[in-house]
Amino acid sequence: MPPLLTSRAISSLFLSTRSFPSMATTTTAAPKSRLRGVVFDMDGTLTVPVIDFQAMYRAVLGEEEYLALKSRKPFTGIDILHHIENWSPDKQRRAYEIIADFEQQGLDRLQIMPGASKLCGFLDSRNIRRGLITRNVKAAVDLFHLRFGITFAPALSREFRPYKPDPAPLLHICSTWDVLPNEVMMIGDSLKDDIACGKRAGAFTCLLDETGRYDTPEFENVALKPDYKVSSLAEIYSLLEANFDLIP
Repeated sequence: MPPLLTSRAISSLFLSTRSFPSMATTTTAAPKSRLRGVVFDMDGTLTVPVIDFQAMYRAVLGEEEYLALKSRKPFTGIDILHHIENWSPDKQRRAYEIIADFEQQGLDRLQIMPGASKLCGFLDSRNIRRGLITRNVKAAVDLFHLRFGITFAPALSREFRPYKPDPAPLLHICSTWDVLPNEVMMIGDSLKDDIACGKRAGAFTCLLDETGRYDTPEFENVALKPDYKVSSLAEIYSLLEANFDLIP
């Protein structure tokens, strides 16, 4: 007769053959943020940049004041609309005439940005809202809608006050859509206007930097940095799908 197993031996055998769950730790991916709307800048984002803003500033300010102002604000740039607000009525009227002339030249050469139409179609296919905020005039927005057959709503031009970089226009759009700012992304090519507007409103932000202008050292320590940066609108599809739940 084979030797009987003691209770201790039985217990040892049971423990040695019992399977245990793996002790390896598993990481759970962080939940994606919900995205219900995208707000675009127009000039330089939805349209190819054609306005020579530095020439416009020189024409409005004069060479001496232009250089002085630029030296005082090397990183943030010149906010010409804000700068002329406190000028005398006659001087301000003349400034707006110069600005309007440059903007009209831009309208004459208006071109849609490569990838803009396809991106808007992608957002439409997901029922994601599309809005627009520009410091250009309403006539420019109307022409964009008419010429390219793409409509944004709301579409706020500089007739809406206060304009970018104040967060008011973006907050107005969020209110109109009945969504929270952190369910919206602001996309634009200006750090001081578009990204500042989006960050101050509490929205996600994406900087379109086609030329790598913002890769230079002087922009490393800016206060308001974008959440994302792309070099073309074509990069935004994968960015949105990888980081957001696109839920209208």
